[in-house]
Amino acid sequence: MKFIITSILTFISFNICFADSQKDIYKKIDLFSEVLNKIDKEYVDKVDQNEVMDAAINGVLQSLDPYSAYLSPEMFQEMQTETEGQFGGLGIEVGMEHGVVKVIAPMDDTPAQRAGVKAGDYIVKINDVQVQGKSLSEAVELMRGPVDSNIEITVRRIGVKKSIIFNIKREIIKVVSVKSKYIDGNIGYLRLTSFNANSGDQIKKKIKEFNKKIELKGFILDLRNNPGGLLSQAIKITDYFLEDGEIVSTKGRKNSENRKFFAKKGDITKGKSLIVLINYGSASASEIVAGALKDHKRAILVGENSYGKGSVQSIIKLKNEGAIRLTISKYYLPSGKSISEVGVTPDIEIEESSDQFVINTETDNQLNFAVKLFNG
Repeated sequence: MKFIITSILTFISFNICFADSQKDIYKKIDLFSEVLNKIDKEYVDKVDQNEVMDAAINGVLQSLDPYSAYLSPEMFQEMQTETEGQFGGLGIEVGMEHGVVKVIAPMDDTPAQRAGVKAGDYIVKINDVQVQGKSLSEAVELMRGPVDSNIEITVRRIGVKKSIIFNIKREIIKVVSVKSKYIDGNIGYLRLTSFNANSGDQIKKKIKEFNKKIELKGFILDLRNNPGGLLSQAIKITDYFLEDGEIVSTKGRKNSENRKFFAKKGDITKGKSLIVLINYGSASASEIVAGALKDHKRAILVGENSYGKGSVQSIIKLKNEGAIRLTISKYYLPSGKSISEVGVTPDIEIEESSDQFVINTETDNQLNFAVKLFNG
């Protein structure tokens, strides 16, 4: 009887707490309606209520983390166009840090990279519009525009006192994810600029071509300024260099998001020496590859600490034909460490001397050091 009474009291207490919680939520909804009404009647300028609501929705998502965001129907359509591998723009991957838009990485051979934009730059102004206080989606929208149109972006760079202004012409951005070359005649150099749907197949093809050279000393995998992409491709590419073992795991609130991914038997590089180049612009999928190869002691990492984006976002469609980008889980390396906000630390830290990545050992400190490691 005592147990039954205790259970009933616990049930009643739970329901009271739930009811109080619901009341608090309804009070907040009433408060929100009141604020909207005051804005509509009292604000100095006439406000589009639809835009205010979109901003409110985005504000909720941005309060969770820098990567969650609301995509209006128009923005969602543009995003789908971009994932096809060709789009108009500047050629930079951006994120949000402490309310400021930050360059994760400029893509190879794009207007932003040629102009001199670097990973780690903070974008403070787009044309004449201050970016501070705007959401990431709003900032990205400001950077969009017709192909061949000009845009002026103002950035602040660590170590540089004055703001830097770039005048850039928008172009069609064609994503070519893999570049390769022999260095010193017997080192296979592979540069991966993003993790697209066919990146794994391209890398595999290049590795097989390099393997035909019997005296090949090994490989250099260049992941610098690679902002990431598809998790499936990160797993596939890491697997090429491993015999077995865990590559990465994901953990989220749902059991379905708690997964582990393992390498299949067979290192297609035949165990040849491997050096991986990383820098601050190496993010997400790049960090998975670099971190897994480091944890398995399969590769020597050379360069600078990576960006630290260790979370998984899912695009969830909405009834209005828009969508939300929502963080659903986090990445964990084989060691059990998370890369969120920490990144991957290189085995050998070498300061970057060039951000153009023209595969030149004379002007590229990190690449030059990697080649010296191969040559003893």
